[in-house]
Amino acid sequence: MHHDVFDLRKFYYTRALGRVVQRVLRDRLTALWPPDQAQGMTFAGFGFAAPLLRPWLARARRVVSLMPGPQGVMAWPAGLPNCSVLCEETAWPLDTGSVDRMVLLHALETADHPAALMAEAWRVLGPGGRMLVMVPNRAGLWARSDTTPFGLGRSYTAGQLEAQARAAGFVTERAGAALYIPPSDRRFWLKSAQMWEQAGLRISQVLVAGVLLTEFSKQVQAPVGPARRVSVPSPLDVLGGIARP
Repeated sequence: MHHDVFDLRKFYYTRALGRVVQRVLRDRLTALWPPDQAQGMTFAGFGFAAPLLRPWLARARRVVSLMPGPQGVMAWPAGLPNCSVLCEETAWPLDTGSVDRMVLLHALETADHPAALMAEAWRVLGPGGRMLVMVPNRAGLWARSDTTPFGLGRSYTAGQLEAQARAAGFVTERAGAALYIPPSDRRFWLKSAQMWEQAGLRISQVLVAGVLLTEFSKQVQAPVGPARRVSVPSPLDVLGGIARP
């Protein structure tokens, strides 16, 4: 089962709860990857990562939002040249090793072939590239609610997410979580969302988040060339310039 792009757009751009979610996740992303350090980089998002990528439009060399065919695509960003692309889940129109930073949001949990999706992310990332994956937390309230996009598809534990990425060759850099408020439209929760996020960062063992955030990197071994012959001079050569007695 896949998301519908119209439902996602309605949630993130017209619903108060969706705008709060957008702000919370974007703040976590900008804290991890500051936009002022993105000069010359290529940023890509897959699934429905467009609401989080706007801060890098003016800084990065290139920003592209990839949206899977079964979900559908929308023009993005509004008022600027289009940067969104409709593509196959496991065949992205990006060159191998061309991406520096990748964001997966509403992608892995609804993928028909999650292992192949992770393999495609590995292909397009360059050596040392970073990828941030956001998935519903199996232990959280958001995965149990049908009123938000996080209630659709597979939910994950932190260990399952790391195992899936490790099988594709990624290395885990850091793990975290977000959305410590319940999936409610009540004004109290919406107005206090930032307070709960700050509290969750300090006492995450007590509060249960709705979304898991894990950063992975692509580490590639340096190529080992053919063995080179090393010539070690004989100690007797030191005496080569000494005249005979």
